Amino acid sequence: MLNYKLTCALLSIAPLSASIAAEMIHWPDDTRVAVSLSYDDALNSQLDNAVPALDKHGFKASFYLTLTSPSLRVRLPEWRALALRGHELGNHTIFHPCSGSLPDRDWVKPYYDMDVRTVEQMVEEVVTANTILSALDGKTRRTFTPPCDDLLASGDNYLPAVSQYFVAIKGQNNGMPDDTSLLWVPVDNSGQELIDYIKDHSQEGMLLNILFHGVGGDYLSISTKAHDELLQFLAENRETYWVDTYLNIMTFARNQH
Repeated sequence: MLNYKLTCALLSIAPLSASIAAEMIHWPDDTRVAVSLSYDDALNSQLDNAVPALDKHGFKASFYLTLTSPSLRVRLPEWRALALRGHELGNHTIFHPCSGSLPDRDWVKPYYDMDVRTVEQMVEEVVTANTILSALDGKTRRTFTPPCDDLLASGDNYLPAVSQYFVAIKGQNNGMPDDTSLLWVPVDNSGQELIDYIKDHSQEGMLLNILFHGVGGDYLSISTKAHDELLQFLAENRETYWVDTYLNIMTFARNQH
């Protein structure tokens, strides 16, 4: 069973009322569908397997870095080099806080538990993460993916307090035309399932967000074979699919109108 869900995403540095016009977006070069490939948590398998495959096809992707990742500490020059090659370094917080009260969350450390964190603490962490990322890539415009898609800090949604610092935040319904943006987090899916998902949602003007974790290793993984097959399909159908960073895609969507 494909575990995808419908979402929309745009919280910008402009007022939230300044949304994209509620009409079909026309993507660049007459492509029908925009595809954002993103990779969470700064994992070794992304550097080892995903990045070479992306570079082989000339695709640019978004890497949402957890700044305490051991891979980031040990392989910092490689992560910095991604930005120099046109990939996006996105904000995924410093410590990856999540709600410890939800099922199967025994791994959440008490001092990173969103159930006891305040909105003010989340704002400080997110803003500090932006500063560190700017030191890595020299950029000031950035997007954000909330860890675990958990939005409540001590019961209060913290996204309104951080939205001003980002061009876009994945998983939120602010600005995109209704029902035109999808987010899927595949785990253990085959290449054909990934391709079928793209085909099944290739209506004109769509934005498809495919959010990976491990690729051929680590956790919440897909195989390198499945990942390669998806990229090959997208490469063979460039006239239909615009593959780019989430930052570039959402900047284009916001500027179109």
